[in-house]
Amino acid sequence: MRSAIVVFPGSNRERDAALALERATGRKPHIVWHGDSTLPDVDLILLPGGFSYGDYLRTGAMAAYAPIMNEIKARAAKGVRVWGICNGFQILCESGLLPGILLRNKGLKFICKPVTLNVENTDSDFTRLCRKGQDLRVVVAHGDGNYFAEANALARIEGEGQVAFRYRENPNGSVNDIAGIFNKERNVLGMMPHPEDAVEPLHGSTDGKILFDSIVQALA
Repeated sequence: MRSAIVVFPGSNRERDAALALERATGRKPHIVWHGDSTLPDVDLILLPGGFSYGDYLRTGAMAAYAPIMNEIKARAAKGVRVWGICNGFQILCESGLLPGILLRNKGLKFICKPVTLNVENTDSDFTRLCRKGQDLRVVVAHGDGNYFAEANALARIEGEGQVAFRYRENPNGSVNDIAGIFNKERNVLGMMPHPEDAVEPLHGSTDGKILFDSIVQALA
């Protein structure tokens, strides 16, 4: 499986994501700069966590207009898998690849701690090895992780099975405890928690590994 990680000014989790992908695939991912306008021929595009453009305006708002985003949108429309984690999730929402938006945490404080996710939907390449209802112990690290969508959009998201994960104990005020969502075609996933930081025993949990193994099995 071939993969690429897109780096923006202020990204800080690209190395964690690269190590997790390399362990899962046996191949180093391509590292692509946000100012590029083309991508290599890959099966997966990952947008990592961080603070793209210093989180000016809104988190992910400026990154959504980076030159590389036009190519990411085109690849997603062709079925290429796109995975946004934390700031990557914010960018996917701001760019229109996913519905909704990420707001300031309910408590208006940055949160960095382990959380438990409940797997809501296993009908995707990202979650195919999971069991519906399975708990995953991972980490959140964000100040703007409060997922919100208007009532009509939220009804569509829920009705069409686009919720990927929910928090067992909601840390940030996200509507319906949503921690991650798919697009309608389920080839784009955005999630606030960091599975790349839960892939080896030294992390305190290996529960995030199943998501990397799932996408590798699907695309190998």
